[in-house]
Amino acid sequence: MEIKLTLALPRDELSVPVVRSVLRSSMQVLGIDAEVIADIEVALTEACTNVLDHATHGEEYEVSAGIDGDLCVIEVIDRGEAFDGSDRGHAIAEGSAEGGRGIQLMRALVDKVEFTSREQVGTVVHLEKQLVWADGSLIKQMTDGQPPMRHGPWSIDERLEDAPGPT
Repeated sequence: MEIKLTLALPRDELSVPVVRSVLRSSMQVLGIDAEVIADIEVALTEACTNVLDHATHGEEYEVSAGIDGDLCVIEVIDRGEAFDGSDRGHAIAEGSAEGGRGIQLMRALVDKVEFTSREQVGTVVHLEKQLVWADGSLIKQMTDGQPPMRHGPWSIDERLEDAPGPT
């Protein structure tokens, strides 16, 4: 099973609850565990909020969410200047700090957080979370025992290099 959803959103604070709601509803319909959904929602909110607070260029940003088997991958792509967050969010923020907890939260709630700067694009925040399925998930029942897809729904995956091109 492979599912991909991409939203192009205005750089406006009202876009954050919209993208959260779309992703939450999609995951609920698929039968993903509620606790996993909650973790993904908070991490997604932090990634989107960072774009709104720190990206300096562009009128919009993009959120792509993909599910491939038991893995959810989300990419939040801004159109701002390059940002290297690879060294951020590893240390605990001081109690008196007014900010600096967003990346720390993302790292605590999902299994993988990567920041990539791409020329002509901006910064890509790449989040991965292993999925847990709710009891009775119809999608899980339909896809158990099926061979894995040949490519993933995200842009950084090396498997894309081996995927067959359009014919």
